[in-house]
Amino acid sequence: MSDVTMSSKSTQPLHSINKYGAEETAACCCVDVGTIMDNTDCTASYSHVFENEAQAKEMLQSLTERARGVESEPCEITSRMEKVDGGVELNIDFTFSCQAETMIFQLALR
Repeated sequence: MSDVTMSSKSTQPLHSINKYGAEETAACCCVDVGTIMDNTDCTASYSHVFENEAQAKEMLQSLTERARGVESEPCEITSRMEKVDGGVELNIDFTFSCQAETMIFQLALR
């Protein structure tokens, strides 16, 4: 017999994990999504040194298109390019309307 029990009012199984809060789960691999994604970190940052400005602009365009594909509301994109030893450093901050979009964007870049 299974260690999963059924509720008398429902046909849905009752798991012991449902008895605990986010900080006190029955299984160590389970966490309430709200404890991970609380919408406080909506900015993804990118930094890289390219050989020349044309390569940096090409990457900026590519990443901007990817961000636009994820956004539900306009993503605020702030970019900076500066000449450094060895080329041009590109720094970009992508600020999305919610943390889920930020995570989707970051995962899509892997």
